[in-house]
Amino acid sequence: QKRDRVGMGWRPEIAPGIFANLDQIDVVEVIADEYFTASPARLSALRTLAAQAPITLHGITAGMASTVLVDHKRLQDMARLVERLRPETWSEHFAFVRGGGIEIGHLAAPPRTASVVDATAQNLYRARRIVGVAPMMENISTLIDPPGSTMDESQWLNSLLSASPDCGLLLDLHNVYANAVNFGFDALTFVRRLPLERVGTVHIAGGRWVSAESDPKERRLLDDHLHPVPSPVFELLEEVAALAEQPLTVILERDGAFPTMVEILAELDAARDAMTRGRYRQVEVEDAVAAV
Repeated sequence: QKRDRVGMGWRPEIAPGIFANLDQIDVVEVIADEYFTASPARLSALRTLAAQAPITLHGITAGMASTVLVDHKRLQDMARLVERLRPETWSEHFAFVRGGGIEIGHLAAPPRTASVVDATAQNLYRARRIVGVAPMMENISTLIDPPGSTMDESQWLNSLLSASPDCGLLLDLHNVYANAVNFGFDALTFVRRLPLERVGTVHIAGGRWVSAESDPKERRLLDDHLHPVPSPVFELLEEVAALAEQPLTVILERDGAFPTMVEILAELDAARDAMTRGRYRQVEVEDAVAAV
C-alpha cells in the first residue's frame, strides 16, 4: 500500500547533507534544466543519487501556459533526461517564460483566458508525445494580477486541468498562500475549490515581503525559496491531507541561504506532522459517516 512521502529539492550546495540523511528523506526533486547539457561526470553523480533514492524531475523553462508553441528542443532535452534517469515523475509550470523572441527570465502568469487554456492543452499534448509521459503541472505565484484575464485563478486551474486530463496537479502551497495574501482571497477556500484528486505532489516553501518602489507601504509576499516555511502553509498542507484521498508526495523547496540539515529535517518533520493531522481528520470524518 502506497503511503504519503516527504522529501526535498536536490541542491549541490547541500549534497553531503542530503546523502547523509537519505533515511529521513523519502524522495528528491531535481531541477531538470540544470542537467540538460550536463557533463557525463555530473550526470553520473545524478545517477548515483537515483540509485539510492526515488527522484522526480522538475522543469522551469518550458513555458507551457502560453499561446507560443513550447520549444521542441527543450522537450527533447527533458525526454533524454527522463530516459537516462527514469524518474518517478516529471513536472513543469502553468506559466510563460518567453514571447516575441524575448526571454523574460522568470515564471510569469499569462492572461487567464480560454484561448490560453486551449494553447496550453496543445503544449501539454505535445510534451506528453515527445517525453513519453504527461507532466504534473504546478500553479505559480505572481506579484501582479494578469491583465486581460476572464477567469480567477481557481477557475483557470480547473479549466486547464479539465482540458488536459492526463496531467496531474503539482500543488504549490506557498504559491497559493502568497497569491491569497497579495490579492485578498482566502487560501483555504481556494484549495477546496481545486480538483484535489488530481494532486500528486505538493510543494512547500518560504518567502519574504517586498515593497513597491512607488509606494513603500504597498507590500507583496515574494516566493523566493530562501526562508522557512510559514505556519499558514503547514495549515494548508493539513487541509489538503484531510481532503485528498490518494497518497501525496510533499517536497520542501529551498534554493539558497541554506540552514543546517538539522533545521531542514525539522521542516520535513513538521510537514509529516501536518499530513498526519490531516489524515487523522479524514479518518474521523469517515468514521462519523460510517456510524450514521
